[in-house]
Amino acid sequence: MALVPDPHNIRLGIAGKVDENDHPYSWSAILNGYDPAAMRQFAAPVISEYLTAQPVGNFGIPGVRVTHIWCDDAREAKRIMSASRIDAMVDGPEQLIGNVDAVLIPTDRGEEHVRRARPFVEAGLPVFVDKPLCDNLEDLRVFEQWVSDGGAILSCSALRFALEFEAMRERLGEVGQMRLISVAMAKSWRRYGIHALEAVYPFLEPGGWISATNSGRSGAEIVAYEHRSGVQLVVMVGEDCFGGFGCLNVYGTKSRLSAKFGDSFSAFKRQLAAFVEYLRTGRPPFPFNQRRELIHMLIAGDKSRAEGGRRFTLPL
Repeated sequence: MALVPDPHNIRLGIAGKVDENDHPYSWSAILNGYDPAAMRQFAAPVISEYLTAQPVGNFGIPGVRVTHIWCDDAREAKRIMSASRIDAMVDGPEQLIGNVDAVLIPTDRGEEHVRRARPFVEAGLPVFVDKPLCDNLEDLRVFEQWVSDGGAILSCSALRFALEFEAMRERLGEVGQMRLISVAMAKSWRRYGIHALEAVYPFLEPGGWISATNSGRSGAEIVAYEHRSGVQLVVMVGEDCFGGFGCLNVYGTKSRLSAKFGDSFSAFKRQLAAFVEYLRTGRPPFPFNQRRELIHMLIAGDKSRAEGGRRFTLPL
């Protein structure tokens, strides 16, 4: 059953923006189209680069539009409106309620997401929350309760939908039996560790992660995970490791496969399309227990580093 009044005319609202994250620009542009000059002026250069590489026909999902925006800084909201062709700005997040059918929360500070999502969940609006959903067990329990009570909440990394990694999964038979997966990511563990984890997550059976050990340090995290299948995963997240951003390797008994994430536009659009399909059908693209497991993995990596490399059993 649809989660919105009219599945063929879905109005989305943007709620929030934080420093060093321009997803409000890119998500809205992918759905609405964009003004090239304003995008170049206001958004991170990489966004203009991958938007201008797309033909006009690649933009938009029929029957879906970002119509309203609220940002913590009203000046930023006006800039995003101009660049991403959004019709209206509101003065507070609660004012989105009644004007939109669902809400996108495009911020990547997990510690803020309960607060940011609460007014919409309590109003019965479906919500898409940027990664990570949260970064602590207390907030995870809040989201679990909301979902148990019928709240329509989706959260994931766009790297779950990366075409480069989907192509790798289609060739896994070439490696024989998998033994080791490695993946690298830049920036901070709390904000970008989930990108690395979710890039790998579809490669193995959900519900099978049994331990996490972080032998790195703050700003250079090296976390080893064990899956009940026997496959080992090594995740490296370094503040300035931009050369390794999204590099994923699979090693097996016969061969290996490697890929590097690069097609941001397709990954973001497929992520947004998954949320739209959820709104139209009421069927989530994956069950919430997968989100729960990934957040436990993220938190365990953080806890292990804080406790000097202690091995944590999963789930926590």
